[in-house]
Amino acid sequence: MARIQQLPALVVNKIAAGEVIERPASVVKELLENAVDAGSRRIDVEIEQGGVDLIRVVDDGGGISAEDLPLAFASHATSKLSTAEDLFHIETLGFRGEALASIGGVAQVTLQSRPPEETCGAQITCNGGELSEVRPWNGSPGTRIEVRHLFYNTPVRRKFLRTPATEMGHISEAFTRLALAQARSIFEADVARSLRATGLHLTLRHNNKMIYDLPASMGLLDRIAVLFGLDVSNQLYAVQAHQGPATLTGYIADPACERGTARMQYLFINGRWVRDRTLGHAIQEAYRGLLMTGRYAVAFLFLDLPPDQVDVNVHPTKAEVRFRDSQALHHLVFSTIRQRLRSENLTARLQLPSTMRPSETLGTPSPVAAPLDPAPWSLASPPTSEHGPALPFPSPQAPSLPAPVTMAPEPTPHLPTATPPPTKIIQLYDAYLVVETEEGMLVIDQHALHERILFEQIKRRIQSGPLATQPLLIPEPVELTAEQAARTLEHRDALAELGLGIEDFGGGTILLTSYPALLGRCSPQEILRAVVDHLISQERPPSREVLFNDLMSLMACHAAVRAGDRLTPEQMAALVEQRHLADDTHHCPHGRPTALLFSRHDLERQFRRV
Repeated sequence: MARIQQLPALVVNKIAAGEVIERPASVVKELLENAVDAGSRRIDVEIEQGGVDLIRVVDDGGGISAEDLPLAFASHATSKLSTAEDLFHIETLGFRGEALASIGGVAQVTLQSRPPEETCGAQITCNGGELSEVRPWNGSPGTRIEVRHLFYNTPVRRKFLRTPATEMGHISEAFTRLALAQARSIFEADVARSLRATGLHLTLRHNNKMIYDLPASMGLLDRIAVLFGLDVSNQLYAVQAHQGPATLTGYIADPACERGTARMQYLFINGRWVRDRTLGHAIQEAYRGLLMTGRYAVAFLFLDLPPDQVDVNVHPTKAEVRFRDSQALHHLVFSTIRQRLRSENLTARLQLPSTMRPSETLGTPSPVAAPLDPAPWSLASPPTSEHGPALPFPSPQAPSLPAPVTMAPEPTPHLPTATPPPTKIIQLYDAYLVVETEEGMLVIDQHALHERILFEQIKRRIQSGPLATQPLLIPEPVELTAEQAARTLEHRDALAELGLGIEDFGGGTILLTSYPALLGRCSPQEILRAVVDHLISQERPPSREVLFNDLMSLMACHAAVRAGDRLTPEQMAALVEQRHLADDTHHCPHGRPTALLFSRHDLERQFRRV
């Protein structure tokens, strides 16, 4: 049996490098953070062949004295900590003292530095952990680090690196995170979107080609425009909130700026980019109902907390943190984003045809969300009759039973018939309503809009009291598999609050005893089967809030008018009028837009009138 022995320092550094230095981008991240901690005002990054051949980082910070250069490559040697208590009051990006030791163990590194107060600097090299002697260096104040031939002495790690283009993409992402972190936004009461300069000039070159040049005078919004394009920066809304010692600032994007992954959700804690599932969940929940399933919001959020409220010493790369009160921060992020989105008119705009000449599309501002009415959206009551609110379909207060067959069609109850609609409305393809407004032509998806209205009605009924139900004279049996029946019966109480009464009949059979009166025009069994399919599709039991939201969405979807249903002029007018009943009429509960606006200005441009 082998004896226990202490590993040599060289092996230890290589093991540490496997945790800290995953690829060239890891080197760039660590060196950039060291440069920021040194108080630099300018940092230049030069890359060759995706960082495999060369990574050079030059800064004008505080520098390192000649006698400390050998310690820079020593494991767990740092100037940022002195006692264990300091771990709970970290205000710097780096603190472990592992980065340079790990880099030096798997690359050929030259470190040249000169503190501003000294007349001459010094340099040292580290090749695979072997240090040279310290020699004089006649350079400008600051630090200059060259990392060549990364993983030259660990060929297995080098073999797993990707192409230079792929590695350069990861480097650009590390550069982007630090560039955003150093472009902190400040919001003042009189200037809601005022920005301050970062004071840090950043440049990135690859194979002698300039990739990014971000001056110190460039603020957060300008950096977002450079790094992600105007199509993102033009669709951002500023956010700001305070809760106890926590401060949240930054930008969130319009739901139309959605993405297929969460990579454009940038979270910064005290100036440090992090990944956090709790905060990511808060962002997605705030956008619930505004995004399609599988789509993700775009956000650039900065959280400022006292250092003792967050633990950054939980991951070798410092990419994850722990919060003392994660639920409070979840609520802060969720409520702030939700309220900000509700304050915006999120009606989508029809895009101009791509065949237009470039000269016709340049120079014309395209606002993200132009209001459709001169007054903000509200929950004011719609015009009423003696029967109550004018609804496009049977009223939930008086659910209609199936009518006997007659030769002539019966009028739909509770529809306005005396007053003509104030605007012109036509129906296209029995699926879309085209409405004339002061701002332009509004195209409405009748199913999506009605679905949103029903969803809001169900939600308000549940919040105000028990939902009105329609008992079945004869309970309707629904045949399910044993697994489906068991999963559904687990949520019997929640379904009862939504008006779906179910009982166990034995085996895989469930008896449906009641259903929501609001959904009188739907098949009760169809609603229940849709609910069962949703419950079975979940990998884990959903929370009560998520379950209610999903089931209300399903019920509203199955009860709403569908594409292919022909509406009368009165029904069309009533449906359009009820847009004002919902908190958000811009998207259905599943995230699809309910309407698209083709502005009058865009229409006139198409006909060359302007």
